[in-house]
Amino acid sequence: MNPIRIALDKAAGSATLLRRATLCAVIAALAGIALLALAGWFLTAAATAGAAGTLAVQAFNYLVPSAAIRLLAILRTVSRYGERLWSHRAALEAMGGLRASLFARLAAQDSRTALPLSSGDAAARLTGDIDALEDLVVRRPSRTAGLMAAMAGVMLAASGGWLSALLLAVMLAALPLLLRILARHLTEGPAQQAADALGAMRARYVELASARAEIAAYGLGDRVMAELAPLTHRLDRARARLFIGEGVQAALLAAYSALAVMLVLLGADAPAPLVALALLASAGAVEAMAGLSRTAFRQASVDAGLARLAALDALPLEDAPAPSAATAQAIRLGAVELRPGARVAITGRSGSGKSLLAEGLAGLRPVTADVALGGHLLAACSGTELRDQFALSPQDAPMLAGSIADNLRLARPGIDAADMVDALHVACLDQRIASLPGGIDYRLGEAGGTLSGGERKRLSLARALLTGRPWLLLDEPTEGLDAATEALLISRLRIWLDRTGTGLILISHRPAPLTLTDRQVPVSAIAPLPSQGLPGVASAA
Repeated sequence: MNPIRIALDKAAGSATLLRRATLCAVIAALAGIALLALAGWFLTAAATAGAAGTLAVQAFNYLVPSAAIRLLAILRTVSRYGERLWSHRAALEAMGGLRASLFARLAAQDSRTALPLSSGDAAARLTGDIDALEDLVVRRPSRTAGLMAAMAGVMLAASGGWLSALLLAVMLAALPLLLRILARHLTEGPAQQAADALGAMRARYVELASARAEIAAYGLGDRVMAELAPLTHRLDRARARLFIGEGVQAALLAAYSALAVMLVLLGADAPAPLVALALLASAGAVEAMAGLSRTAFRQASVDAGLARLAALDALPLEDAPAPSAATAQAIRLGAVELRPGARVAITGRSGSGKSLLAEGLAGLRPVTADVALGGHLLAACSGTELRDQFALSPQDAPMLAGSIADNLRLARPGIDAADMVDALHVACLDQRIASLPGGIDYRLGEAGGTLSGGERKRLSLARALLTGRPWLLLDEPTEGLDAATEALLISRLRIWLDRTGTGLILISHRPAPLTLTDRQVPVSAIAPLPSQGLPGVASAA
């Protein structure tokens, strides 16, 4: 489906706004053609009257054409303003709806089978590609306006003679074909190369920007710039070729316009004022049609981006189920059966696959080990089923660039301030948050802002507690904590587990958190299933 049509469908009022913008664009284009034609007639007629003598000058009525020229100029200005206002508003509303829709589709995908998009690639699609699409939406009214102006130009050219109108019509009819040929030979290749280069540079830039603190700390700025240099040079070369092609197009269109005007002049057989009217109307008609070339040029420049957006929009989107308390399911880890409410530690050396197992249980990645939920292997469980059962506080806790309350509200709908304070208390973070300006409304920067690593871990833990899911997955929950804070956290977490009856699957190399569990299961004891060609715990163990 056309991505522009997709975008307009996301905002109910955008199509109406775009129709208004198109009407204004048509009025502005027709007023511009009429203004040129009338000005040409008026100047030539006035000069002819002046050359004919005093009586002719006195008989010449200059008031009506002067007023008409002023009226057309005002009408063109007002209509152009309306076109810009409504086309930009339509584009902004449509792009807002499209971004929300595409983000929802990405978020709804099962992480185990979703498109292999890096954060940089996803950011490039949701920002750069949509910005390019927005430009096309803004330019969309000019297409209809150009065609209407061309038709009006042919009609006005007929005032110079039927042959003039016929020659102009032939030239205008051939112009779209010429534009397509020029775009294919001059801009299509460079446009594709520029789009690919820009996407690669954006993706890599986003990835490097996420590690900017480390880059600054270790003085790696020069190495990073050296790594980005080939990408920027590739983009610069492609854009240079693109701009050269655009310049050649502009020069050829200027020559084409001159040729069209010359043919209209050669075919004219009317008085001088009418010939002048026909000539200026012809020039305006070719210029209006040439506007289509600029739209076609932009289209060619973003075709790759439009294809990427269409691929995102083709992702399946299932209606999210209404929030409800999921019934706790039993878990089987190899030969070990865990009833709801059980507390178990997954043990093993570093790199043996413990974190992969936790992420697999949370539905974030495929698992090929012999692990089952409710009697079904994890591969047979949907992502929704896994998310309803498990709340994960990962080893590397991601944070939203928003307030502390925003980060906690991600857990589930309907969380109030009292729930947040209670969870922060269990996570031994309530006093620290209360000391910040605004408390839970304190805004965090990107990646947790001013919070330390241990504080981010505890905020992630509080968020997991708020989900209210039957199983809690904790990956190194006390890493980075001093002994006193660790002991207090374990004490409060034990009370919370006893009170809620939540099951616990713990990963920790520190001995203190292991006191929360009743048994330990070595990750090496979870046998792999027959190979299915997917990365999983077994391959890492």
